[in-house]
This record gives sequence, C-alpha cells and structure tokens, in this order.
Amino acid sequence: MGKFNRGASTNFLHMVSDFCFMIVSFIIATIVAGISFIESLQIYAPICLAFMLVFMLANKDARIYNITTFFYVDRIISYVTRSFLVAVGISALLIYFYIGENEADARFYTTYAVATHLLMLGSTFLMRYIATHSKLSAPRVLLVGDIDRFEKFEKFLHKSNTIVKVVGYVNMDDEDDERYIGHVSELEKLVLENGIGEVYIMHRKTDLVDIQEYIDICMDMGVSVRIIMNIFKARNAQSYVSSIGTYPVITYHRVCLNGSSKAIKRVIDIFGSLVGIIVFSPIMLITAIAIKLDSKGPVIFKQERVGLNGQHFKMYKFRSMCTNAEELKAKLMEHNEVEGGLMFKMKDDPRITRVGKFIRKTSIDELPQFFNVLIGNMSLVGTRPPTMDEVALYSRVQWRRMSIKPGITGMWQVSGRSEIKDFDQIVELDTIYIDRWSIWFDFKIMFMTVLCLIRRKGAY
Repeated sequence: MGKFNRGASTNFLHMVSDFCFMIVSFIIATIVAGISFIESLQIYAPICLAFMLVFMLANKDARIYNITTFFYVDRIISYVTRSFLVAVGISALLIYFYIGENEADARFYTTYAVATHLLMLGSTFLMRYIATHSKLSAPRVLLVGDIDRFEKFEKFLHKSNTIVKVVGYVNMDDEDDERYIGHVSELEKLVLENGIGEVYIMHRKTDLVDIQEYIDICMDMGVSVRIIMNIFKARNAQSYVSSIGTYPVITYHRVCLNGSSKAIKRVIDIFGSLVGIIVFSPIMLITAIAIKLDSKGPVIFKQERVGLNGQHFKMYKFRSMCTNAEELKAKLMEHNEVEGGLMFKMKDDPRITRVGKFIRKTSIDELPQFFNVLIGNMSLVGTRPPTMDEVALYSRVQWRRMSIKPGITGMWQVSGRSEIKDFDQIVELDTIYIDRWSIWFDFKIMFMTVLCLIRRKGAY
C-alpha cells in the first residue's frame, strides 16, 4: 500500500474535533477551579496532554475514527466511555507520581473529567451529524451492478460515517431498465456527464473478466474505483481488506487477529500464572506430599495434549489416578458418559486414587497447569485441551476449537462441566467463547470459575 493511502478511512476531522474539545475542557476546569491559567499550564497541562493522547489512541483502537465503522448509538457511547475510563485510569497514576507533594486540586480534575466525557460524546455525535447532513464535500458516486443487490450495501453505507452522494445506478446486463441511468458500456460518458468522483462496482463471478476494462477507464480519467468483494461468502466469518506490497488481500477469519489484544492476553497470562504459582505454592506442596504418601508413582502427571492449531505439548497435572490409568481406559470406554466417544468422563472412575478424588473434586489437580500458562502452551482462559486420540476423531467443524490456545478454565468449566454429556454441546460452548472473545470476557469467565469452585459445581 502506498504511503498516501495510509489513513484513507480515518476521519481526521473527528480527531481534530476531539483535540479542540479537550482544550475547551481544560479551560472550563481552570475557570471552575479558580486557578490562574499560567499555574494551570505548569501543573496540570502535562497530565491533560497525556489524557488526550491515551484517549485518542484508545478511540483509534476501537475504530471510532474509522469512517466505515457502523454508528449504533449504544455501541458508540460504550466505546467512547471505555476509551475515557482507560485514559482516566492512566491519568490517575500519572497524577500520583507527577504531582508528588503538590496538592492536586480535586475540583480541577473532577470538572475536567466530567466536561471531557460529555464533550467527547458531543464531538462524536457532531461528526455523525456532519456525515449524515453535510453533502458539500461528498464525492459524486456511480453504483455499477444489480440495483437489488445494492440495497443492503447502501443500508450499510448509511450506517457508517462515509460521506457520498449517489448519482445513480449503472446496469451490467443487457436488459432495459428505467431504474438505471445507463449501461456500463457507456461508463466513460456517464462519468463525464455527471461529474463522477468515485465508482463502486458490485460484480458477480461472471463479470470478473470484464472488470479490468472498467478499472482502466476510471484510472485513465482519475476516478477512484471501489470493487465490492462479495463473490466469496464466508458464512459467520469476519473479514478485512489489507495489502501485501502491491497485492490487495481480503482476509476471512473466525478468531481474533488483533495483535494488541493478543499481546494483552499474553501479559495477563504471564502475570496471572506467576500469581497463581506463588499463592497456591503451599497447597501444591501439601498436595505433592499427600499424593506421594497415598500411592506409588510420580507426583506430576504429564500427558501429551493438543493445543493451538494442532500443536502437541506436555500438560501438567497432579496425578489423581493409578499409574496404569491409560491402559485401563480402553477397558472402561463402554462406561464413557460423553456421547460419541470424543472425550472420556466417568463418574465413579475406578482408576482414581483416594487423594485423587479430593483434588479432582476441588480442582486442585489442575494447579500445575499454571506452569503450562507461564511457558505459553496454555492460557488462563480458553478451550479444554484434548488428548491426541480425541482429536483423531474430530470432524472438520469440531477442529475449530483448536483455533485458539487451550485454557485452564473456559466456557465448558463454568457451564456445568461434568454435567454436560454431549460433546457437540461442549464444542458449541467453545465456539461461543471463540466468537465472543475479549479481554473483559476472559475476566468474566475467571470470576465465574471462582464462583464454581466455591460451590464445587460440576467437578468429579
């Protein structure tokens, strides 16, 4: 992608508006606090500038400044408020370290925070008003293709802040239809007569060969062309368009590809696993001694499991079964309570030791998995890590649960765990987690896991 295309979908006017309104908030806070403007600049300006930077970066990450983002009132308010809270949190830390011994004026910060939140919402809705009512700078557009197929596209267009003025529709078929202003063979003439700045082409698979000709006409005339890529239907998938060098690439995906979100998740995993290891180390030490005294064999049970995208890793658990448990499993498969045989669960499993029954009931046997999380094989929250023989029986749809890292806990664990006997239902819970994933959703599941452990629900 050429550097002149960077930010092509960014609403810089919105960014300027936010910046100006935050300066207004600063002035309002200064007046309400009753301090001089010079003093305000010396003490509070650095904090407020940091607030501006964090807020605008968070807004950009939430695609608030992207003109193609759908404008749903509740969603936009939620995004702006989230960016505001992130900026407030970081600013509060800066206030603690920066102000030092100087007494911070609570009136200033309270006024600044309230005014900023209200003005940022006002700025966002102002940009929406400009997008829906101002046509002065809107490029004149032709829509080339089936008019009926454009109906849904135009609804999407109006939900975004993309400003265009549709002049008319251009037919790609030979039949006469008064709803169109002309045929695509007359494209050059139509562009000249109507002062067109952009052309949108909604093509079909059969039109692909001819489209290059229309692109060449527009390029010769300096008219922008937007090809609507709707020829491949990836149901229930998300997509985005990017470029590698000079090659445009459209990506369909069912998992989160946001690098910053995944980095934050990994940081949380590292921090959480270290805290877990430190906090539960006394319990792990006592458990290790109890296992050693109760039965022969190693304290830690290491088993080959399948992780992200089918990669194999050694998962650690406290041994809760006899040493020949895997050999006995084949004989007990007829008592498997999970339908389809894609995972093994048995309520009164004879392989479980006395200590094993307790540590499985209390989920203490899972504690060594904090080391798997620290290493990076697992996450605090994810899907259940399957065994190799289970994965060998997976269908294509069931394999989807391998598209993220397995976790110590997840939707299955907080939704009944051993009470769920249908493997398809387990897969459904995992895919719900994959589709709905966010940092906040992870925290929600971790909180629900703690509640389940307190109630001792669903484990055996």
